[in-house]
Amino acid sequence: MSWKITVRASAEKVRAALVAHEDAEDWDYAIVLGGGQIDPAVPDGWQLEAWLERKPDAADKAAISALFADGAPELIVEELADADWVTLSQQNVEPISEGPFHVRTPDHPPAPDLRDFVIPASQAFGTGHHETTSGCLAMLGHMKAKGLVVRNLADIGTGTGLLAFAGLHLWPRARATASDIDAVCGPVVAENAALNGFKLGDGPGKLAMVIAPGMAHPLLRAAAPYDLLIANILAGPLAELARDFGKAVAPGGHVLLAGLLTTQEPTVRAAYTRAGFSLRARMQRGNWSILWLRRRSAC
Repeated sequence: MSWKITVRASAEKVRAALVAHEDAEDWDYAIVLGGGQIDPAVPDGWQLEAWLERKPDAADKAAISALFADGAPELIVEELADADWVTLSQQNVEPISEGPFHVRTPDHPPAPDLRDFVIPASQAFGTGHHETTSGCLAMLGHMKAKGLVVRNLADIGTGTGLLAFAGLHLWPRARATASDIDAVCGPVVAENAALNGFKLGDGPGKLAMVIAPGMAHPLLRAAAPYDLLIANILAGPLAELARDFGKAVAPGGHVLLAGLLTTQEPTVRAAYTRAGFSLRARMQRGNWSILWLRRRSAC
């Protein structure tokens, strides 16, 4: 059985708790955390959600409460049915259109005049509906419109493979490598690639998939240097990987970063400035920043 803990608070308090989670060096990553607005009609009505595959004990509750500067207002603890809550959370979502892309689950029809992606609900992150993923889709379309040419791309933390697919659509002769730390993403990406008409393998127009944290895979390093590296992960890992990404991206190459709150943007940008990158463009989706950076010179 799975369990969920919910904390309802203001947007400011939930955002601050998410930042505190990012900074918590001893966080138990068996506790999966998320947060967002409860109802668009109530701008300041937010909630923090934590999921566990075990019944939460006093230490779990204390860790979540400690994310709030003045303690959590109230922890609502509930036992979930014996089901895959990640998949269930993604079912019955409405299609989205971003830039040249339309993303939907199989129970919705395609949209005319847009590149249609079918991404079934799954245990992998990245159906396009989170503001970071949809923002990346919009930024990729903007990069293409600005004349960016990509022959070799990587998608770090690919989840469902959606952003790698978007890159291959925009630059169909590019060589693409995708990676994720979660082993469940391997078969998910393979199934989604087949569903959306992409070939797996090594070579122009194909996608290679590996399971690894960061750049820690021989194939990722061998395929470098990249013209474009996409990373929609979290602010902490983004900052930690800045030097590795600087080494993996060609001089004059580009990175597309997401997964960081606007409050975390200065820290992430500072790390990439030190690694030899400069800002080309940024978008903001809700409380999330989407950054396009260009590598200035060899690092």
